[in-house]
Amino acid sequence: MSLPRLIPRSVLFGNPERAAPQLSPDGTRMSYLAPVDGVLNVWVGSIDGQGVRPVTVDRDRGVRLYTWAHDNRHLVYLQDKGGDENWWLYRVDATADKEDVLTPFDGVQVQIIEHNKHRPHELLIGMNKEDPRAHDVYHLDLRTGELTLVAKNPGEILHWVPDADLRVRAAVASRPDGGSDLLIRENGSSEWRSAVQWGLEDSMTSGPVAFTRDGHHLYLRDSRGVNAARFVKWDPRNGTSEVIAEDPQYDVSDVLMDPDAYEPQMISFVKARREWHVLDESLRSDVTAVRTLDRGDFAVTNRTDLDDAWMVEFEQDMGPASYYVFDRLRKAGRFLFHSRPDLAEYDLAPMEPISFTARDGLIIHGYLTIPRGVGRSMLPLVMNVHGGPWYRDVWGYDPEVQWLANRGYAVLQVNFRDSTGYGKRFVN
Repeated sequence: MSLPRLIPRSVLFGNPERAAPQLSPDGTRMSYLAPVDGVLNVWVGSIDGQGVRPVTVDRDRGVRLYTWAHDNRHLVYLQDKGGDENWWLYRVDATADKEDVLTPFDGVQVQIIEHNKHRPHELLIGMNKEDPRAHDVYHLDLRTGELTLVAKNPGEILHWVPDADLRVRAAVASRPDGGSDLLIRENGSSEWRSAVQWGLEDSMTSGPVAFTRDGHHLYLRDSRGVNAARFVKWDPRNGTSEVIAEDPQYDVSDVLMDPDAYEPQMISFVKARREWHVLDESLRSDVTAVRTLDRGDFAVTNRTDLDDAWMVEFEQDMGPASYYVFDRLRKAGRFLFHSRPDLAEYDLAPMEPISFTARDGLIIHGYLTIPRGVGRSMLPLVMNVHGGPWYRDVWGYDPEVQWLANRGYAVLQVNFRDSTGYGKRFVN
């Protein structure tokens, strides 16, 4: 037995050939990230792949996070200078190949808070322009670039939640004891009131997700009274909650919301692998068809304004991410590309979910990757410890793991105590 062919580090760690594709809101165009002279930029072309061209001109750090605006004309992205994490917001006119910066403020960090198709020319952004310690909320008009302050941060706000009309009506405030308060107001200008109090033991696993379309209810992740965060529909008027989904051990992870009705359609739990639970029966046939496209774990990363087409990403352990456009009317997917097609020339190692019982009886989960072609005994092993600590390793392609396994090392990834996703007792 012998190790497979050596994978060059440039193949494992270099820029992807293409990544992060998105459909334009009207579904006629597609964008993705790809290198220009070795630097990642945003490319745009027709949905059939014709006329694709770069529309950004970053020559330094590379674009990592971008999105289409719902006006179907602009894309926006964040970029800093030299890694200082003071992100500026850039606007790109995809119809005119014109790019400009909307927040040219030195020492100020921008966050994209919300945008939706119901107000296609508007964005809500967070900026610590007035106080470097706190992000206020600004309304941005994409047509004019005009910024208007709409919510002032007194200093303790960690997270803002607007309603469907982009009115900032919920916020999470930190407390000195490590807990947090959910603040609510009736409209975009009324007084705040504290409506939910999460203690220290619940603050890491609880928080708001989204308002309903009418703004009368708020969906929450909430671990009060249970171990793992449940997904609940909460009524601010009387404080009552309806449990929508829960698992005794795993926290609710991603939630796919209906962009028109603002109701949950699918909910995932990240166990050994990601598991989706369909709540909206109108999506069940779509999900069944999507699951036949690829062996990996899928996510709907982008959808058209008519919701007739989805961008679907598949993650797998022995290969790069793969992307499909899924036609909801035909229940058919069209393969687009792999993010790193050069990996197909090499043998990658499978990532095996494992668990063991600690000395005090707590079950610990993780992943073991065994090199190909050398058996399973007497191998050198690297324990690859994730950062955070409020993070967790997941099943899927990991360049560090494949680099080590390709060189003959077994790799053990342990989701140790403090890792997220396993309930509040585990994270605390």
